Amino acid sequence: MRIIAFGAHPDDCDSKVGGTAALWVRQGHVVKFVSVTNGDAGHHEIGGVELARRRRAEAAAAGKVIGVTYQVLDIHDGELEPSLPNRRRIIEIIREFQPDLVLSPRPNDYHPDHRYTAVLVQDAAYMVTVPNIAAHTPHLRDNPCICYVSDHFQRPYPFTPDVVVGIDDVISLKFDMMHCHVSQYYEWLPYNGRNEQNVPADDAERRRWLESRRAGGGKDIANRFREKLIERYGPVRGAAIQYAEAFEACEYGARLSPERLQALFPAIETANATG
Repeated sequence: MRIIAFGAHPDDCDSKVGGTAALWVRQGHVVKFVSVTNGDAGHHEIGGVELARRRRAEAAAAGKVIGVTYQVLDIHDGELEPSLPNRRRIIEIIREFQPDLVLSPRPNDYHPDHRYTAVLVQDAAYMVTVPNIAAHTPHLRDNPCICYVSDHFQRPYPFTPDVVVGIDDVISLKFDMMHCHVSQYYEWLPYNGRNEQNVPADDAERRRWLESRRAGGGKDIANRFREKLIERYGPVRGAAIQYAEAFEACEYGARLSPERLQALFPAIETANATG
Protein backbone atom coordinates (compact mmCIF):
# COMPACT_ATOMS: atom_id res chain seq x y z
CA MET A 1 0.00 0.00 0.00
CA ARG A 2 0.90 3.66 -0.28
CA ILE A 3 0.12 6.02 2.59
CA ILE A 4 0.73 9.78 2.67
CA ALA A 5 0.41 11.90 5.83
CA PHE A 6 0.16 15.69 5.80
CA GLY A 7 1.19 17.83 8.75
CA ALA A 8 1.52 21.58 9.03
CA HIS A 9 5.05 21.54 10.48
CA PRO A 10 8.11 19.27 10.17
CA ASP A 11 7.41 17.36 13.40
CA ASP A 12 3.60 17.05 13.20
CA CYS A 13 3.36 13.73 11.37
CA ASP A 14 5.87 12.11 13.71
CA SER A 15 3.83 12.87 16.82
CA LYS A 16 0.45 11.91 15.34
CA VAL A 17 1.17 8.90 13.11
CA GLY A 18 4.81 7.92 13.71
CA GLY A 19 3.97 4.63 15.40
CA THR A 20 1.43 3.44 12.83
CA ALA A 21 3.80 4.52 10.06
CA ALA A 22 6.53 2.37 11.59
CA LEU A 23 4.15 -0.60 11.55
CA TRP A 24 3.21 0.04 7.92
CA VAL A 25 6.86 0.25 6.88
CA ARG A 26 7.66 -2.91 8.85
CA GLN A 27 4.98 -4.70 6.83
CA GLY A 28 6.48 -3.53 3.53
CA HIS A 29 4.21 -0.61 2.69
CA VAL A 30 5.38 2.79 1.35
CA VAL A 31 4.83 5.82 3.58
CA LYS A 32 5.44 9.50 2.89
CA PHE A 33 5.27 12.42 5.34
CA VAL A 34 4.64 15.95 4.05
CA SER A 35 5.15 19.12 6.08
CA VAL A 36 3.12 21.85 4.38
CA THR A 37 5.21 24.65 5.91
CA ASN A 38 8.97 24.85 6.38
CA GLY A 39 8.79 25.55 10.12
CA ASP A 40 10.84 28.75 9.91
CA ALA A 41 9.00 30.51 12.77
CA GLY A 42 9.11 27.75 15.38
CA HIS A 43 11.93 28.99 17.59
CA HIS A 44 12.72 31.78 20.06
CA GLU A 45 16.33 32.49 19.03
CA ILE A 46 16.73 31.64 15.33
CA GLY A 47 14.41 31.84 12.33
CA GLY A 48 14.17 32.30 8.61
CA VAL A 49 16.42 30.34 6.29
CA GLU A 50 18.65 29.04 9.11
CA LEU A 51 15.75 27.50 10.98
CA ALA A 52 14.03 26.25 7.82
CA ARG A 53 17.19 24.38 6.78
CA ARG A 54 17.68 23.01 10.26
CA ARG A 55 14.11 21.73 10.52
CA ARG A 56 14.29 20.17 7.07
CA ALA A 57 17.40 18.27 8.13
CA GLU A 58 15.69 17.19 11.36
CA ALA A 59 12.71 15.90 9.38
CA ALA A 60 14.96 13.95 7.03
CA ALA A 61 16.74 12.36 10.00
CA ALA A 62 13.42 11.46 11.61
CA GLY A 63 12.18 9.86 8.40
CA LYS A 64 15.27 7.67 8.22
CA VAL A 65 14.53 6.24 11.67
CA ILE A 66 11.61 4.23 10.31
CA GLY A 67 12.18 4.45 6.55
CA VAL A 68 9.66 7.05 5.40
CA THR A 69 10.19 9.80 2.83
CA TYR A 70 9.85 13.26 4.35
CA GLN A 71 8.97 16.23 2.09
CA VAL A 72 9.01 19.79 3.46
CA LEU A 73 7.30 22.46 1.38
CA ASP A 74 8.83 25.94 1.28
CA ILE A 75 5.87 27.88 2.72
CA HIS A 76 6.47 30.18 5.69
CA ASP A 77 5.50 28.85 9.11
CA GLY A 78 2.47 30.71 10.47
CA GLU A 79 1.52 32.05 7.04
CA LEU A 80 -0.19 29.08 5.38
CA GLU A 81 -3.32 30.04 3.45
CA PRO A 82 -5.94 27.81 1.78
CA SER A 83 -5.24 29.46 -1.56
CA LEU A 84 -5.72 28.08 -5.06
CA PRO A 85 -1.95 27.77 -5.70
CA ASN A 86 -1.52 25.83 -2.46
CA ARG A 87 -4.52 23.64 -3.27
CA ARG A 88 -3.02 22.81 -6.65
CA ARG A 89 0.27 21.90 -4.96
CA ILE A 90 -1.46 19.49 -2.58
CA ILE A 91 -3.41 17.97 -5.48
CA GLU A 92 -0.18 17.46 -7.40
CA ILE A 93 1.58 15.85 -4.43
CA ILE A 94 -1.29 13.43 -3.85
CA ARG A 95 -1.49 12.55 -7.55
CA GLU A 96 2.25 12.02 -7.87
CA PHE A 97 2.30 9.69 -4.87
CA GLN A 98 -0.91 7.82 -5.85
CA PRO A 99 -1.88 6.92 -2.27
CA ASP A 100 -4.38 4.41 -1.01
CA LEU A 101 -4.75 6.46 2.18
CA VAL A 102 -4.29 10.17 2.97
CA LEU A 103 -3.90 11.38 6.57
CA SER A 104 -4.54 14.93 7.76
CA PRO A 105 -5.29 17.01 10.84
CA ARG A 106 -8.90 18.06 11.40
CA PRO A 107 -9.99 21.58 10.38
CA ASN A 108 -10.88 22.62 13.97
CA ASP A 109 -7.59 23.33 15.74
CA TYR A 110 -5.89 26.08 17.73
CA HIS A 111 -3.19 26.66 15.08
CA PRO A 112 -4.10 28.28 11.74
CA ASP A 113 -1.46 26.21 9.91
CA HIS A 114 -3.08 23.00 11.21
CA ARG A 115 -6.54 24.21 10.21
CA TYR A 116 -5.51 25.24 6.74
CA THR A 117 -3.55 22.05 6.13
CA ALA A 118 -6.80 20.21 6.81
CA VAL A 119 -8.77 22.53 4.53
CA LEU A 120 -6.25 22.10 1.71
CA VAL A 121 -6.42 18.30 1.97
CA GLN A 122 -10.21 18.42 2.07
CA ASP A 123 -10.30 20.71 -0.96
CA ALA A 124 -7.98 18.35 -2.83
CA ALA A 125 -10.37 15.45 -2.22
CA TYR A 126 -12.32 14.56 -5.34
CA MET A 127 -10.42 17.26 -7.27
CA VAL A 128 -7.55 14.77 -7.56
CA THR A 129 -9.84 12.81 -9.91
CA VAL A 130 -10.74 15.78 -12.15
CA PRO A 131 -8.45 15.86 -15.24
CA ASN A 132 -8.81 19.61 -15.92
CA ILE A 133 -7.70 20.60 -12.41
CA ALA A 134 -3.88 20.87 -12.23
CA ALA A 135 -3.94 19.36 -15.69
CA HIS A 136 -0.19 18.84 -16.05
CA THR A 137 -0.25 16.12 -13.36
CA PRO A 138 -2.14 12.98 -14.42
CA HIS A 139 -5.34 12.66 -12.44
CA LEU A 140 -6.32 9.74 -10.22
CA ARG A 141 -9.12 7.46 -11.38
CA ASP A 142 -10.25 6.86 -7.78
CA ASN A 143 -10.59 9.21 -4.84
CA PRO A 144 -8.35 7.83 -2.05
CA CYS A 145 -9.56 7.27 1.49
CA ILE A 146 -8.85 10.19 3.84
CA CYS A 147 -8.55 9.95 7.62
CA TYR A 148 -7.97 12.55 10.31
CA VAL A 149 -5.35 12.14 13.02
CA SER A 150 -6.39 12.53 16.66
CA ASP A 151 -6.83 15.70 18.70
CA HIS A 152 -8.60 16.90 21.87
CA PHE A 153 -10.76 19.70 20.45
CA GLN A 154 -14.48 19.57 21.24
CA ARG A 155 -16.09 22.14 18.94
CA PRO A 156 -17.86 21.87 16.60
CA TYR A 157 -17.63 18.17 17.43
CA PRO A 158 -15.04 15.98 19.21
CA PHE A 159 -12.66 13.62 17.47
CA THR A 160 -14.39 10.23 17.09
CA PRO A 161 -12.09 7.47 15.85
CA ASP A 162 -13.08 4.80 13.38
CA VAL A 163 -9.88 2.88 14.04
CA VAL A 164 -7.35 2.76 16.89
CA VAL A 165 -3.94 1.18 16.43
CA GLY A 166 -1.82 -0.24 19.23
CA ILE A 167 1.79 0.89 18.85
CA ASP A 168 3.52 -0.66 21.88
CA ASP A 169 5.92 -2.62 19.65
CA VAL A 170 7.21 0.55 17.97
CA ILE A 171 6.82 3.22 20.62
CA SER A 172 10.60 3.51 21.04
CA LEU A 173 10.94 4.23 17.32
CA LYS A 174 8.34 6.95 17.59
CA PHE A 175 10.28 8.62 20.38
CA ASP A 176 13.49 8.18 18.36
CA MET A 177 11.84 10.14 15.53
CA MET A 178 10.76 12.90 17.87
CA HIS A 179 14.29 12.95 19.35
CA CYS A 180 15.57 14.03 15.93
CA HIS A 181 13.59 17.30 16.15
CA VAL A 182 16.06 18.93 18.54
CA SER A 183 14.99 22.48 17.73
CA GLN A 184 11.46 21.68 18.82
CA TYR A 185 11.43 19.18 21.68
CA TYR A 186 14.54 20.45 23.46
CA GLU A 187 14.53 24.15 22.57
CA TRP A 188 11.38 25.86 21.28
CA LEU A 189 8.62 23.85 22.99
CA PRO A 190 10.32 23.89 26.42
CA TYR A 191 10.89 27.64 26.05
CA ASN A 192 7.29 28.19 24.98
CA GLY A 193 6.12 26.06 27.91
CA ARG A 194 8.42 27.87 30.37
CA ASN A 195 10.32 24.75 31.39
CA GLU A 196 13.52 25.10 29.35
CA GLN A 197 15.52 24.92 32.57
CA ASN A 198 14.51 21.25 32.94
CA VAL A 199 15.96 20.06 29.62
CA PRO A 200 19.04 17.85 30.22
CA ALA A 201 22.27 18.66 28.41
CA ASP A 202 23.33 15.05 27.76
CA ASP A 203 21.85 13.46 24.62
CA ALA A 204 20.90 10.14 26.25
CA GLU A 205 19.35 11.94 29.22
CA ARG A 206 17.41 14.14 26.81
CA ARG A 207 15.98 11.09 25.08
CA ARG A 208 14.81 9.67 28.42
CA TRP A 209 13.43 13.07 29.44
CA LEU A 210 11.53 13.33 26.14
CA GLU A 211 9.90 9.94 26.66
CA SER A 212 8.91 10.80 30.21
CA ARG A 213 7.37 14.06 29.00
CA ARG A 214 5.62 12.74 25.88
CA ALA A 215 4.57 9.20 26.80
CA GLY A 216 1.28 10.48 28.14
CA GLY A 217 -0.05 11.31 24.71
CA GLY A 218 -0.05 7.74 23.42
CA LYS A 219 -1.28 6.43 26.76
CA ASP A 220 -4.12 8.93 26.78
CA ILE A 221 -5.31 7.77 23.36
CA ALA A 222 -5.18 4.14 24.43
CA ASN A 223 -7.22 4.89 27.55
CA ARG A 224 -9.70 7.25 25.85
CA PHE A 225 -10.52 4.69 23.21
CA ARG A 226 -10.01 1.46 25.14
CA GLU A 227 -13.31 0.03 23.89
CA LYS A 228 -12.12 0.41 20.29
CA LEU A 229 -8.88 -1.39 21.11
CA ILE A 230 -10.75 -4.26 22.76
CA GLU A 231 -13.14 -4.42 19.82
CA ARG A 232 -10.26 -4.84 17.39
CA TYR A 233 -7.63 -6.72 19.37
CA GLY A 234 -9.81 -8.80 21.66
CA PRO A 235 -10.34 -8.41 25.42
CA VAL A 236 -6.93 -9.64 26.57
CA ARG A 237 -4.63 -7.83 24.18
CA GLY A 238 -6.90 -4.79 23.84
CA ALA A 239 -6.89 -4.26 27.60
CA ALA A 240 -3.09 -4.59 27.79
CA ILE A 241 -2.14 -2.04 25.08
CA GLN A 242 -0.42 0.99 26.61
CA TYR A 243 0.19 3.23 23.58
CA ALA A 244 -2.08 3.92 20.63
CA GLU A 245 -2.79 6.22 17.69
CA ALA A 246 -6.30 6.88 16.42
CA PHE A 247 -7.86 7.87 13.10
CA GLU A 248 -11.26 9.19 12.03
CA ALA A 249 -12.62 8.81 8.49
CA CYS A 250 -13.14 12.02 6.51
CA GLU A 251 -16.32 11.73 4.48
CA TYR A 252 -14.75 13.71 1.63
CA GLY A 253 -12.59 10.74 0.67
CA ALA A 254 -13.55 7.23 -0.38
CA ARG A 255 -15.81 5.48 2.11
CA LEU A 256 -13.94 3.68 4.88
CA SER A 257 -15.89 0.44 4.63
CA PRO A 258 -15.09 -2.41 7.05
CA GLU A 259 -13.28 -4.18 4.22
CA ARG A 260 -11.24 -1.10 3.31
CA LEU A 261 -10.46 -0.45 6.97
CA GLN A 262 -9.00 -3.94 7.35
CA ALA A 263 -6.98 -3.50 4.14
CA LEU A 264 -5.63 -0.05 5.03
CA PHE A 265 -4.79 -0.81 8.65
CA PRO A 266 -3.24 -4.29 8.51
CA ALA A 267 -1.58 -3.84 11.89
CA ILE A 268 -5.02 -4.38 13.40
CA GLU A 269 -6.06 -7.88 14.36
CA THR A 270 -9.73 -8.76 14.78
CA ALA A 271 -11.11 -9.97 18.07
CA ASN A 272 -11.82 -13.33 16.49
CA ALA A 273 -8.14 -13.74 15.65
CA THR A 274 -6.88 -12.93 19.13
CA GLY A 275 -9.63 -14.27 21.40
